[in-house]
Amino acid sequence: MREIIKDKAIVPDDWTLMRLAEGETPDAVDVPAGKQIIPLQVWLLQREALMTRLEQSKDLAVWFNSAEQAKDLGADAALFDLLAVDFPKFSDGRGYSIAHNLRARQGYTGELRAIGDVLRDQLFYMQRVGFNAFATREDRSIHDALKGLTDFSEKYQTSWDEKNPLFRREDRRGLPL
Repeated sequence: MREIIKDKAIVPDDWTLMRLAEGETPDAVDVPAGKQIIPLQVWLLQREALMTRLEQSKDLAVWFNSAEQAKDLGADAALFDLLAVDFPKFSDGRGYSIAHNLRARQGYTGELRAIGDVLRDQLFYMQRVGFNAFATREDRSIHDALKGLTDFSEKYQTSWDEKNPLFRREDRRGLPL
């Protein structure tokens, strides 16, 4: 079974990520049984049909591609225990904005998972914008990636995980305020 990092621990992952195959369309694709993380467009186009399943079994989650926005899901975000954001390549940072907006503007409090090209170097910054789960690349050590959450001991700027900048937490003589 695949493992992920969740809440700073390595845990088994019992979810399946659903990606559309060549020729499949979000409005017509069948969502398999079991715990599925489905594309946002599948949810939006099949919402009525999938709502009953979600209410009964809570075995659906949604993932965003990097071109989508948190507001696209709207109030439905609160229906899901898990939302995921795809990073198609290491250098595509749009997922950071999606995560921050899900937490700060949508008020999402469930599991927020980074998927795709997720590497150790990104984890510290991803947690700063609200991610608490990471499906790292399978060709890299998940144990090494876990160490990425503690690469830095201090945070200078404000973000989701630190509401006060360093200068508000320390006075100029280095004493705590």
